[in-house]
Amino acid sequence: MMTFKYSNSVPKSNENATADILKAASDPKVISFAGGLPAAELFPVEQMKAASDKVFDLYGQEVLQYASTLGYLGLRKEIVKMMKERAVETSVDNIAVTTGSQQAIDLVARMLINPGDVVITEDPTYLAAIDVFKSYGAEMVGVPMDEDGIKTDALAETVKKYPEAKFIYTIPNFQNPTGRTMAIERRKELIKIANEADLPVLEDDPYGAIRYAGEFLPSLKHFDTEGRVIYLSSFSKILAPGMRLGWIVASQDFMAKFALLEQNADLHADNLAQYVVAQFLQDVDVTEHIKKITDVYEHRATLMLQEIDKQFPKNVHHSIPQGEIFIWVEVPGVDTKQLFDECIKHDVAFVPGSAFFTNEEQPGTFRMNFSNMNDEQIVEGVKRMGAAIKAVQN
Repeated sequence: MMTFKYSNSVPKSNENATADILKAASDPKVISFAGGLPAAELFPVEQMKAASDKVFDLYGQEVLQYASTLGYLGLRKEIVKMMKERAVETSVDNIAVTTGSQQAIDLVARMLINPGDVVITEDPTYLAAIDVFKSYGAEMVGVPMDEDGIKTDALAETVKKYPEAKFIYTIPNFQNPTGRTMAIERRKELIKIANEADLPVLEDDPYGAIRYAGEFLPSLKHFDTEGRVIYLSSFSKILAPGMRLGWIVASQDFMAKFALLEQNADLHADNLAQYVVAQFLQDVDVTEHIKKITDVYEHRATLMLQEIDKQFPKNVHHSIPQGEIFIWVEVPGVDTKQLFDECIKHDVAFVPGSAFFTNEEQPGTFRMNFSNMNDEQIVEGVKRMGAAIKAVQN
């Protein structure tokens, strides 16, 4: 049998703890809070179908042809409008459309990371970003968080300790996995720290449009006066993840290099999907569509928090998200793997916190998702989890 000599970017082991967790959670009798799936019943199927029909009628041959690496101009113009609503003034020359924001994370990592380079992140943080950065040989250094997001005093100390760090990766809005939102003063302070250290900032904002509590907060990119913030977002949470479209906003010199790497990766994002989404944005009241999503998620978040407070032991702590789809839970004095195994016995699942930490794992932590569960599943699932926690604590 052929023995392949894999590069250093390929994991040495085939073990995939996250995949194993999701597989266990996929049993039909298991109520799974483990995924991060949007609510499929909110996908705008009929409007997307209408947009697709119109696109084929108007641009049939064009949409099936190769296209610009940076993306369809009509969609980039729509993204300019969306960015203005997010308090960021930009132009089509600063925007590229990507195959989901996950591709953008990968390409930025490839552009900036050499083996042994330090990447500074929140701790905990998005597990797929950790995997990407490590695949390029990065040394991950996490900075602790509290309910107001990354602790900027600790960030300042970390930047001093690692002056050659390549960039800061952060999810300011409704962070994955914690659901926390970075306070406005910390956003300003983070930019100040980055400016003084001459560090790029990779701002990942896939969730920011789905806010159901608190006040709108400008993105880090809004405060960027030096072109150091690389902003990423996605249509996955506001339209549908199957479209696989995201975007990046950055300085024009950065975009010139980015275009070269995207061309090498896939030539360009799906041309048909770009036209359809652009047509959808032109024809549909997107604000009203997002409000429908927001109302449903607010209801489900409120219900899950109420049930957690009712069913979990009183010494359990949890985040209170202002938007999107995750709640972070801390159960003092409990082994997370033991708790996960007990929950599976009770036919309910979560994602253990260990997958999200770059530094030392915090025992007893886990992420719960509510967006893809109905009321009955949320109530029953939290009840089962409460019983499992009490069984482990006893």
